[in-house]
Amino acid sequence: MSDFRESIDIDRSPEDVWDYVVDFSHLPDWQASAVSAQSLTEGPVGVGSRVRVVRHIGRREIPMTMEYTEYDPPHAWALQGVDGPIRGHVHGEIDPIDDGRHSRLTIELDFEGKGIGKVLLPLVVRPQIRKELPHNERTLKERLEHGVA
Repeated sequence: MSDFRESIDIDRSPEDVWDYVVDFSHLPDWQASAVSAQSLTEGPVGVGSRVRVVRHIGRREIPMTMEYTEYDPPHAWALQGVDGPIRGHVHGEIDPIDDGRHSRLTIELDFEGKGIGKVLLPLVVRPQIRKELPHNERTLKERLEHGVA
């Protein structure tokens, strides 16, 4: 069972949602804590590909490396944190609804703290994510349905 699980319906096809969500250059556009993201792996994205994400957590900017452990376009992806004090475990699914004219996006998050992360996790990270995840999904929906995506 995940620490956090949120779903939202989006008035775009699963392919459109997939293309936007897995393009890490868009993370700062729809995730409140994301400061920047860059691919660390050359070539096409797939299982084993890595991305470096810098997140604003509490009063600090914390870099973390995430590695794809699942990559099944346009349906599901999973990422595992491989370094840093806070290691996220992310699983996302995009399900077609209305014969593929719309999508249901579900994001599940778990976290593991290492070192100072053991202190930050219950005091800062979980409360921040509790507020941020629903906001992030609403922002993503807005961008995909009415924004520049």
